[in-house]
Amino acid sequence: MKVAVAGCCHGALDKMYETLELLQRRHNVRPDLLLCCGDFQAVRNEADLRCMAVPAKYRHMQTFYRYYSGEKKAPVLTVFIGGNHEASNHLQELPYGGWVAPNIYYLGYAGVVRFRGVRIGGISGIFKSHDYRKGHFECPPYNQQTIRSAYHVRNIEVFKLKQLKRPIDIFMSHDWPRSIYHYGNKKQLLKMKSFFRQEVESNTLGSPAASELLQHLKPTYWFSAHLHVKFAAFMQHQTNSKEELPKATKFLALDKCLPHRDFLQIIDIEHDPNAGDSLEYDAEWIAVLKATNSLVNVTQSSWNMPENNGLHAKWDYSATEEAIKEVLEELNHNLKIPCNFTLTAACYDPSKPQKHVEPVHTINPQTTEFCAQFGLTDINDRIQQAKEEGSVRGEYEEEEEEEEMDSTGSAEEPSEYNTDNSGLSSINPDEIMLDEEGGDEDLSTCSVDPSPDHPPDFSASFSDIRIMPDSMAVSSDDAMDSTNEELEKSGVSKQVEEKSLNERPLKRIGGNENGNSGIKKIKRRNQAIYAAEDEDKTE
Repeated sequence: MKVAVAGCCHGALDKMYETLELLQRRHNVRPDLLLCCGDFQAVRNEADLRCMAVPAKYRHMQTFYRYYSGEKKAPVLTVFIGGNHEASNHLQELPYGGWVAPNIYYLGYAGVVRFRGVRIGGISGIFKSHDYRKGHFECPPYNQQTIRSAYHVRNIEVFKLKQLKRPIDIFMSHDWPRSIYHYGNKKQLLKMKSFFRQEVESNTLGSPAASELLQHLKPTYWFSAHLHVKFAAFMQHQTNSKEELPKATKFLALDKCLPHRDFLQIIDIEHDPNAGDSLEYDAEWIAVLKATNSLVNVTQSSWNMPENNGLHAKWDYSATEEAIKEVLEELNHNLKIPCNFTLTAACYDPSKPQKHVEPVHTINPQTTEFCAQFGLTDINDRIQQAKEEGSVRGEYEEEEEEEEMDSTGSAEEPSEYNTDNSGLSSINPDEIMLDEEGGDEDLSTCSVDPSPDHPPDFSASFSDIRIMPDSMAVSSDDAMDSTNEELEKSGVSKQVEEKSLNERPLKRIGGNENGNSGIKKIKRRNQAIYAAEDEDKTE
């Protein structure tokens, strides 16, 4: 089947789906599935905008609300993960995944589903070591800290995914797995993005948690976004025994959804021709969720997941064949995910702006139904209970180690990742874009202009869309510098250009060049990544 993969969508659903339709008209290529690697921005209304961690001037309604309201419907089944620029209050309603609109499915904090026999997994958010060992304690209305920590990856999600034993076909993360750049055309990457050099050379660019998952899961494909540059790599995994067959992962990072950007890729993936066309639960993943349910934590306490170090009575939470069979029997062998999308918030009305509406903490009926069906803890319900009991507060307190939580986790253990990359300029640009840069942006200010009803002018062409060749042989390091060029010249590549829309380029970030040289460098890096102009020429 044909799978379309998109980078950072940034709420531009109309543009993304129009590009797919253009591909079908011009080249008779129709994807069966669309995957989006984060920064989807499922913004329903002005309250959602206030829960998105971007400066106020970048808070635009975009077009998702039209799909949420039912005015439009996604023309292709769309599955996405969260990034670091999301309506966190909306996605938080669905910690285990669910429909954000008809035909648009969110994988949750972490998740695995099946489509036509293809096993698809993903993890939402980006890595920040100082939040990695905390629970999911945040809830709206967020403050200046929790509006960002809400989308930071937690160790419990990585732990759950590491319990999987069966092969994964496709995996998605928003930020790149650390070290993946050593398995592709690193020279070309640094030519396009020279400001990555320090982190690449020190091997600190990307997420160590994602890298750990890559080594464990060894999926056939791994897709990422976040850094707004297209990059391909091929990683040959080491085998654990002579009997184990060699495995390799084809990695692809996509650019953001903007004119002149290569933000879509079409890939042919083997599937089960006898499987149905419905999105399905994954029985092993459900069994893992049930097994790890006792580990759910909704506090700011830092703790490590159980491991075989003599401190835990149990450390293996992988699903047995019996547990997987029980899940299948509970579902009567019908794994189809119910189409139970429900409106849980008012939809944006361009004729009746609500600029001062406050976000509220909502429990989504989809999550309630899912937890009841499989006997799981509703994380949002637990947060609300904890708030009522006074044990969880929205304020960030001083970092401190808490008492040992229970027999399954310990706060005395050191973090498995003792290097905090949050200060590095090319790792987590969302942190740099906010208080550290400019400082005068009010995150509570809501701006919805321009709206889709008065869109900005477009003066550039749509991105190219290419079909990936079956083989992506990329050397480790720089031995083969022509990989990206080969992809460009591939005989099966398709190019689609649309020149009928005009767009005004967005303003660059941080125009002030005065002050501290370190801040100046950070601002230049953010300009290169986040400005809508095509400034890929390195400074």
